[in-house]
Amino acid sequence: MLPQRVIEQLIDIVGESRLLFEADDLQRFGVDRTTLWQAAPCAVVLPGTVEEVQSIVRLANQCNLAIVPSGGRTGLSGGAVAKDGELVVALDRINQVIDFNPMDRSVTVGAGMITGHLQQFAEEQGLFYPVDFAASGSSQIGGNIATNAGGIKVVKYGMTRNWVAGLKVVNGAGDIIELNKGLAKNNTGYDLRHLFIGSEGTLGLICEATIQLARAPLESSVMVMGVENFAEIVDVLTCFSRDLDLSAFEFFSQQALDKVISHRGHTEPFKTETAFYALLEFEHSSPDILDKAMALFEHCVDVGWVVDGVISQSQSQAKNLWKLREDISGTLWQWQPYKNDISVRISRMADFLEDVDQLVMEQYPDFEVIWYGHIGDGNLHLNILKPEAFSVDQFHSKCVNVSEEIGQLLAKYEGSVSAEHGVGLLKKDYLHYSRSAVEMDMMRSIKRAFDPNYIMNPGKLFD
Repeated sequence: MLPQRVIEQLIDIVGESRLLFEADDLQRFGVDRTTLWQAAPCAVVLPGTVEEVQSIVRLANQCNLAIVPSGGRTGLSGGAVAKDGELVVALDRINQVIDFNPMDRSVTVGAGMITGHLQQFAEEQGLFYPVDFAASGSSQIGGNIATNAGGIKVVKYGMTRNWVAGLKVVNGAGDIIELNKGLAKNNTGYDLRHLFIGSEGTLGLICEATIQLARAPLESSVMVMGVENFAEIVDVLTCFSRDLDLSAFEFFSQQALDKVISHRGHTEPFKTETAFYALLEFEHSSPDILDKAMALFEHCVDVGWVVDGVISQSQSQAKNLWKLREDISGTLWQWQPYKNDISVRISRMADFLEDVDQLVMEQYPDFEVIWYGHIGDGNLHLNILKPEAFSVDQFHSKCVNVSEEIGQLLAKYEGSVSAEHGVGLLKKDYLHYSRSAVEMDMMRSIKRAFDPNYIMNPGKLFD
């Protein structure tokens, strides 16, 4: 419970209506999309300016009050969970377009802007914001930056980090810092901007971001192919990426497709059922590109990698094919899945897939396992669905044991325990499989420099 004097000071900063104590508000703002922890913040505060954020952080330092930053709360690793009486600072109100410069092809926005709104703004300017994923309709730019969000276009456009030209942040000590100021070239020592990208709110609060925009893409075609063997998806990727400039290369299993068709009412891409499906997208400016794509498809069929396939004949059909992949994550939530978000280099993917598949068959013989992911950048999403007879605690205990073994495999293949969802609470016990002891000590030193009193998102990333 917050002391009355702290309540009064917070009200002085943001106004009484922007300080929330109701149980529904604490629950809504106190957790992300993980289901393993209960929301238990002391309050939720909704600042409307960077200066108000600064005042809140300085007050928190005076009172030794821990802060959990809150964006769209679409995270999957517990990074936005407030379970120990923390103050949730939600950036929802800092959501405006602050500046747009068509010459620089950049836009400065508040951290609370919804990702989809930024995509829409870019489109209205004849431009493109390429970071895209299933939660773009509710995730916020600040949260995307804090977790270095990836998504379905990484194979061509890269992660969020590639598009952040500048940041305005309030660090854990309560200082307002402007980082890089939108410059394309700025070779003046350490680029602190990149420390905040992917920091998961442990160094401070991202308040504003200058985002680089891209040219609008050309018309795209989408192809879905049926593949029987897991490892051969990588062969298909290698074949197509050698001759086509792919903007996406995704995959999903038959089980994932069955769930989406059953619960979303979508139509199967073709009548032939296969164990796995590869979905790829490419821009085309001439019939030659389409001819090349069809020739590559026919080659994949001839060598036995692909069983069947379809290519979009219109933009509406392309969108419908994408829904088969994009709607998987939202569909699976009703089974409270335990998610593994992992990655290795594409050159090691085939061997890694074989080892993980064997591990899953041995450890989860009675569990339903759903595979999908952004395989074009080496990112796999392994989802284990909770059986109805299991409690959440029983299910989590079983899955944790296997996460250790997956971590050991990732260490062997020099991969990552978190490709794009962040570490948060969920993955911090496995961080040592991807980061050395020296690296982790350096990360703790960086946190001390930005957050000397350890008030920013404590317990996340590492203890």
